[in-house]
Amino acid sequence: MDALRNRLLNEIETISAQKFDQVCMDIFRYQAKNNPLYAEFLRLLSRNPKDITYPHQIPFLPIGFFKTKTIKTGTWLSAEIFSSSGTTGMQQSLHHIFDPNFYLRNCLSAFEKFYASAADYAILALLPSYLEREGSSLIFMAEHFIKLSKQPQSGFLLHNTQELANKLSDCIKNNIPTLLLGVSYALLDFAETYPIPLGDKVVVMETGGMKGRRKELLREALHEILCTAFQVPTIHSEYGMTELLSQAYSKGAGIFYPADTLRILIRDSSDPLPVLPIGRAGAINLIDLANIDSCSFIASDDLGRLYADGSFEVLGRFDASEVRGCNLLVS
Repeated sequence: MDALRNRLLNEIETISAQKFDQVCMDIFRYQAKNNPLYAEFLRLLSRNPKDITYPHQIPFLPIGFFKTKTIKTGTWLSAEIFSSSGTTGMQQSLHHIFDPNFYLRNCLSAFEKFYASAADYAILALLPSYLEREGSSLIFMAEHFIKLSKQPQSGFLLHNTQELANKLSDCIKNNIPTLLLGVSYALLDFAETYPIPLGDKVVVMETGGMKGRRKELLREALHEILCTAFQVPTIHSEYGMTELLSQAYSKGAGIFYPADTLRILIRDSSDPLPVLPIGRAGAINLIDLANIDSCSFIASDDLGRLYADGSFEVLGRFDASEVRGCNLLVS
């Protein structure tokens, strides 16, 4: 199994659009054989892996199982465990990680596909709710980018917004490309206190979510407020989650483009199996090749729409407990 995993890992790290389907099917067969939970899920659905020959035929594991099961392909000790944020009393998703360095390489490759080298940016991370807990995959990624940055201004900002304003002013003055990466509520708080023009060298990127700190806003409303406060034409967004090792990025208008290792499919929101045609709204299925050591085929709780070029938008969320098939494997 080690030799097969190593071969698949090499194919993932050198993936191309032309090879995606073949590598996807290889990983499906690998996980159907070596992931006990996923194998049992297929059995309960009466789906024989030998009968599945195309990616759109693959059954997607409901994302909620990351809250109730340990999801591993193969037998190994966890080098890292990523955990989701949640309000008091809410069960967290746990993603067991075999190789954290592979995750970091994949994150960097995705970011640099859409942006410049992380080393060239001053990276200012305004992620207080993530810093205040352990196990955040976003913090793990941001910390890596900050270490790679050649700019001394880079770092995490917890609650010291004056320091953030000073660092932004310094970057603008010195014409330094800057990434302001922030959770939505913290960016709103900062925009209200320091509505300063940021110019075209600063990328403002929100990671979504108010985390119970402020009233939820539609993405369009959030972006309008931030664009006005910072006098920038667009707000960028990052789409990621504890259960994924790949990300997608939007440079505006809420249209996301996935990493080379990530593909989006849309399913009927009332049935986890049928895949809908391009352009139809439904629930988002995720093929994440980087999840080779957990499960690469995840039925998310997000609603969205897929476009012909592979881009997608997120339209909201639904109650996954209502989806037929999610009661399989309940402990």
